[in-house]
Amino acid sequence: MSEQTLQEELKAAKRKSAKPMLWVSMISMVMFFAGLTSAYVVSMNREDWVTFDLPQAFYISTVLIVLSSVTLFFSQKLLKKDNIQVSFILLLATLGLGLGFVWYQYVGFNELKAVGLYFTGPESTVSTSFIIGITFMHVLHLLAGIIVLLVVIYNHFKKKYSSTDMLGFELGAIFWHFVDVLWIYLFFFFYFIR
Repeated sequence: MSEQTLQEELKAAKRKSAKPMLWVSMISMVMFFAGLTSAYVVSMNREDWVTFDLPQAFYISTVLIVLSSVTLFFSQKLLKKDNIQVSFILLLATLGLGLGFVWYQYVGFNELKAVGLYFTGPESTVSTSFIIGITFMHVLHLLAGIIVLLVVIYNHFKKKYSSTDMLGFELGAIFWHFVDVLWIYLFFFFYFIR
């Protein structure tokens, strides 16, 4: 077997296993957040449960993360057409919107503190601890998504992607869209279940 044939077989094996491995990791994240939101629902029966409105910054961050998925979607569409430059610009816009999401999550945490709702300490409540804790765990997953985006941006800049070789881009996009959908679920969960 020649070196080139071996390399092609290794590349094919990587392509075949990459997406299923990503899906398995995303399923485990879904189970993690399902457990957290289930604990939230069970804890709502406590006598010390406090109901409050979501911070306005969470609404802004929701719009930003949805827009980031839109820009990433169009970036991928343009890459499939080998429109590398515009695809790259939209990828950078996705990163900017993702960073904006993280910023507005931080602003939202501060809005909660400003009205006397804390994660821990004597002023904390079970409900604020859950919302801040779950939201913070999502932000950590989104930061992982930002690292993935940075890798995709680097590889895109180095012209490693094309309409015929997009596996890394596709994997990064799947993860980013997953984190987006996860936040939308959490946002509506917190909005409707108080």
